[in-house]
Amino acid sequence: SADMFCSVFCRWYWQKEKREPYVKFMEANYPPGFSYEDFGPLFTAEFFDPNQWADILKASGAKYVVLTSKHHEGFTLWGSKYSWNWNAVDVGPKRDLVAELATSVRNRTDLHFGLYHSLFEWFNRLFLEDATNAFKTRKFPTSKSLPELYEIVTKYQPEIIWSDGDGNAPDTYWNSTGFLAWLYNDSPVRDTVVTNDRWGAATICSHGGFYTCRDRYNPGHLVGHKWENCLSIDRGSWGFRRDARLGDLLSTRELLQQLVETVSCGGNLLLNIGPSHDGRVALAFEERLRQVGAWLGVNGGAIYGTKPWRAQNDTATPGVWYTFSPKEGKVNAIFLNWPVSGTLELGEPRAKLGETQVRLAGYKELLKWVALEENGMVIALPQLTPQQLPCQWGWTLQLTDVN
Repeated sequence: SADMFCSVFCRWYWQKEKREPYVKFMEANYPPGFSYEDFGPLFTAEFFDPNQWADILKASGAKYVVLTSKHHEGFTLWGSKYSWNWNAVDVGPKRDLVAELATSVRNRTDLHFGLYHSLFEWFNRLFLEDATNAFKTRKFPTSKSLPELYEIVTKYQPEIIWSDGDGNAPDTYWNSTGFLAWLYNDSPVRDTVVTNDRWGAATICSHGGFYTCRDRYNPGHLVGHKWENCLSIDRGSWGFRRDARLGDLLSTRELLQQLVETVSCGGNLLLNIGPSHDGRVALAFEERLRQVGAWLGVNGGAIYGTKPWRAQNDTATPGVWYTFSPKEGKVNAIFLNWPVSGTLELGEPRAKLGETQVRLAGYKELLKWVALEENGMVIALPQLTPQQLPCQWGWTLQLTDVN
């Protein structure tokens, strides 16, 4: 988006809520009468290199990417016919950023390409008019939101539509069911597309392909429907902040903890980064993405293609999370703290003498273990120097032939 200093909600905080720090910042740093629209030409994207972005995404180990094609302030990153003079082709970069990233991702990676799209727009007069009429009129969805959705699907054929921002209007106002019926039955992506659950007031967490329930949704227990934990590396923002401090960013350890907990409980992780107005991925973001990818290079077998096991986390030792690999019939125990004693007690698996085998992902030899009387087992971890450890931040034990 075109926000420069105060990130994603700048326009709302500054112009609608008139929050003092935002108003003062604008008065101190921009000329009198400077409007939000004046940010448009300043959003330049001169360093945007979609190939570089695609390479970073690939290196992160991600399986899909979702680009914000339009947020609540209405600026579209493609040359939309329905967003006249408020889009990245007419204003600012003078480039179709959606097309460029879609092409690079498809040419250079195996990632599925998805698009986020905000249904409503804070300051669109048609939406405000409909809202005043208690959504009995539908000028905005028929002339703006729906045509845009049909346009991005037809033009870019995204495999994920991540809808957001229902503006407290019901799905009937948005005609979400009409659009989704077309999407799943007649659209060019009908056989591959998946969608989330944000299609109107009261649909979230109850209708849709996968549930998002809320931002940073991590229930910590098994959920009966496919779900996604979407969180931002910057704790304080979904966009780029020039005033962010290093402590505001989640560490790689914290990100991996989120990933492991999420996958154990049947969810996917959608990790957000805010690029800068000139099109760069901040180096601190890139480093974290590459580190997560390096960890997945060793432990991906415990994440990709897995299902939740009968237990999500261990009863005896905290910080141990389970997944199940159905193809290999393996139970994966991911532990986030290397025990001082050199032995790890697991309360959940029931081991069988002479049958159960235990391996450490990224380490060649089988590990020794003993079964406990009632339930569980104690595993002797190899004595390794920090240099010999297969990875940092967390490790996977692969258990075969356990009950």
